[in-house]
Amino acid sequence: MYFPSFSAAAVLVGTLSTPNAVRMNQLGFLPAAPHRAMLNDPSTQPLRWQLVDGAGRALSQGSTTVFGADPTSGEHVHRVEFAAPAGSGYSLKVAGRTSRPFAVSPDIYNRLRHDALNYFYQTRASIPIEARYAGGAQWARPAGHLPDLASCVAGTDTRGNHWSGCKRGKVDVSGGWYDAGDQGKYVVNGGISVWTLLNFYERQRALGRASAFADGKARIPESGNGVNDLLDEARWELEFFLRMQVPDGTHLQLPRGQKREAAGLRFADVDASGLVYHKVGDEEWTTLPTPPAEDRQKRVLAPPTTAATLNFAATTAQCARIWRTIDPAFSRRCLVASERAWAAAVRNPGLYAVAAFPGSGAYGDEELSDEFYWAAAELFITTGSPVYRSTLQKSRFFSATAAPEFGWPSVATLGTISLALVPNQLAARQSERLRGSLVNAANGFLAEEARTGYQIPYAPEGWPWGSTSSILNRAIILGLAHDFTGAERYRTGVIDAMDFVLGRNPLDRSFVTGTGARPMQNPHHRFWTRQLDPKQPGPPPGIISGGPNSTSKREVVADPLKPGCAPAMCWMDDAREYTVNEVAINWNAPLVWTSAWLAERKER
Repeated sequence: MYFPSFSAAAVLVGTLSTPNAVRMNQLGFLPAAPHRAMLNDPSTQPLRWQLVDGAGRALSQGSTTVFGADPTSGEHVHRVEFAAPAGSGYSLKVAGRTSRPFAVSPDIYNRLRHDALNYFYQTRASIPIEARYAGGAQWARPAGHLPDLASCVAGTDTRGNHWSGCKRGKVDVSGGWYDAGDQGKYVVNGGISVWTLLNFYERQRALGRASAFADGKARIPESGNGVNDLLDEARWELEFFLRMQVPDGTHLQLPRGQKREAAGLRFADVDASGLVYHKVGDEEWTTLPTPPAEDRQKRVLAPPTTAATLNFAATTAQCARIWRTIDPAFSRRCLVASERAWAAAVRNPGLYAVAAFPGSGAYGDEELSDEFYWAAAELFITTGSPVYRSTLQKSRFFSATAAPEFGWPSVATLGTISLALVPNQLAARQSERLRGSLVNAANGFLAEEARTGYQIPYAPEGWPWGSTSSILNRAIILGLAHDFTGAERYRTGVIDAMDFVLGRNPLDRSFVTGTGARPMQNPHHRFWTRQLDPKQPGPPPGIISGGPNSTSKREVVADPLKPGCAPAMCWMDDAREYTVNEVAINWNAPLVWTSAWLAERKER
């Protein structure tokens, strides 16, 4: 991802409904759940509201709660909380303003969970994308990078360091998912993405819930093969991962211990056997738009890193236990590869992503103790080996009273979740303590709601790149806290997070394509770019924008993202604004998890 060039001027795409002063989830509401709406109004006194049905009959009424000045939105916010029975055609009237009609139904997330999962099929590499699975002829496309043959990156990087490459020639790294708005494929970001999908499967199995994605439910070519469709989709990425592992007997010239891109790297001979290449991508950035089948750039493999190797070890350990009875041969491949990767990472604990070449995102990470903990946790669950038990129990993450927030560079809590959820050989009191650390984290998120006018479990000082995924990753922990305790406040927190993503925000926008009255339409992407080229399709439904970003804006067009914008307002729907409107696999994965979790409520 990042740093694109552009080949066309922007034009407006599509037609959105008129902004509405009453902000709410644009899909509607679940029954037996809080129904909340927000209004920006300068009044310091409560305002009267009325809930009416489709015939205009008043069903209930009350007064708003005045939150007041909201630093997140820059608005003066009023909150409305009401209740409505299952039905449709409702409207909320507040101080002379009327909401869009809305529904209350247990089914509001049924389509979204499947659309969100279909994003991963749509972004597969090395396979034709067919209309019958993609949802229409406009999204069908020829295979990109078939085969995906890449050479080890070599030559002088932008910092003046000379990388010698490797002697393998071209490596076939076909398959996997394109990461984001570009056509790079990254083991680090792929790791948290595939883990999130597999974790939802493991969660449903551990809790005895009916599978949300049982065979035949998803739109993928493998549907009907007798295997859960969520697993089929995850396997597409895992097979790519297995191709990214360095063969035994390979020696490479790599820098040890250098954490940042800089001049003057010192290289040493490294036994790279079992390490994992950090990524594969283009030698130079392609322009927007460039569909995958039209990508003429040379494909290059970035040098192996410890972070990529541990992401690989963690997710292939997951693979080994999940596929143990489904496909024993694949399970064995995953376990052998996982343990080779672990040994390679222990042997080379300080190989960082410092090769400064253009054409793909860096995904650099200067702290790897969380990756070691995560990989040890997954391998311990799968094997029960005392080696992995010892490693994870010595980690500060194992004894943390509150699990840290997670994202692609901070993955310790993924290990804690797996240990707390998946049956393993820890003592019962240890598993219970780990569950408590997740509940404590959830309590911290709920405490932040009091600081936000829009009542969401998210109140950082600055909103980062990919803020919507940060919100949904928090929703995963809140959902698990509800699973562990049954306390309704955690379910309410999940709903608050999703309400914000789907329209209960100061922009009155759904950040998910094809979802709601005012959805995101113009993602930063290489081939869903109708804004930049009318011959290209717009995005399919179910894809989440990175969302507001107040910490790393890049204003590539004359836009409202000026210094000082309130954090939740720092966003625009423009394909050129990659810091706020890119899409990515690690952002869509928690959308799958959370929408499926909410849809599950009626299936219990």
